[in-house]
Amino acid sequence: MFGIDARTARVVWTAALVVAGLYGVFLVRTTLLVMLIAVLFSYLIYPLFVLAQRVVGGRVPRMPLLGLVYLVVVALVALAVALFGNQVAEQATTLAQQLPTLLDPATLERRLPLPGVLEPLRARLAGFLRDLLQGGSSQAMPFMRNIGAGLMHLAGNLIYVVVVPILSFLMILQAPVFDELLVTVSHRRNGPFWTGVLHGLNTVLSSYVRALALLSLATLIVYGLVLSLMGVPFALLLAAIAALLEVIPVLGPLVAAAAIVGVALFSGYEHVGWVVAFIAAYRIFQDYMLNPYLMSEGVDVPPILVVFGLLAGEELAGVSGIFLSVPFLAALRMVAMQIRLHRAKITSAATPTSPPG
Repeated sequence: MFGIDARTARVVWTAALVVAGLYGVFLVRTTLLVMLIAVLFSYLIYPLFVLAQRVVGGRVPRMPLLGLVYLVVVALVALAVALFGNQVAEQATTLAQQLPTLLDPATLERRLPLPGVLEPLRARLAGFLRDLLQGGSSQAMPFMRNIGAGLMHLAGNLIYVVVVPILSFLMILQAPVFDELLVTVSHRRNGPFWTGVLHGLNTVLSSYVRALALLSLATLIVYGLVLSLMGVPFALLLAAIAALLEVIPVLGPLVAAAAIVGVALFSGYEHVGWVVAFIAAYRIFQDYMLNPYLMSEGVDVPPILVVFGLLAGEELAGVSGIFLSVPFLAALRMVAMQIRLHRAKITSAATPTSPPG
């Protein structure tokens, strides 16, 4: 009737529904982002809650026990801020005040710490650093402006600092419901496939978030202790920056290392070589020993995809996109692996076996 093909109409209707769904996701993108961050935060708290359940042996109801775990976490964070927050803030203020003097090209040649062997090259190295500063600052400004705008946007939505823990509290509280949902899904058509996908995503996200938290904590402690013992200026501030940048794979540690070496170099610190050696040794230990031990196999995303994801995430969602790009890529990789395994099972089941003899 009216010359409309039924199959074409169904295709157009499906495409319209997909476009409408994508537009709806775009409209509620902030809410979805908050929910995703709450899920990631839940993975940090849930192991502590499970440990508390094992200790009390079921003698305390679920909700009061989870509230007690949250109180302990908040108390530990408040204690850490009280012990080290003031020192980090003071060092940040001092560095901000001294930064124009440290980056002054007129005094750079005189302040540059060099061993005796490189002393004849002082003028050339100082000139190279001056050119690098002048060229690099103009290229870095747009990127830093975008990062700063993203941070200001996050700071303007501090309500989410309260909303995220509340959402994660409710998610952990409803964990048994999610387990029942998995059991229900497993009995439906293609149930084993979707169960494998959900279990795989749970493994990837939990391994990634918990490993990232432990790696950041290890970086904060090791950098803070070693840099302080070596007498590097602004040691605690640099350690805190390195710990925060640890959440950005590949590029984050490189930026942190450049910041530490740059601050030490322009501050006139005489043992920059030892700082470089320490950072190189620590990165080898963390990247090739500690990181593989903490991360599961499904989180092993190729570095080229990590860099692509970081750049694309920054373009799409700013600071939040940078943080979420790697777990998103790891989740996609896990789904692709489950699809490949599911197809392999279907192929092997459909292949007839030859009779013996």
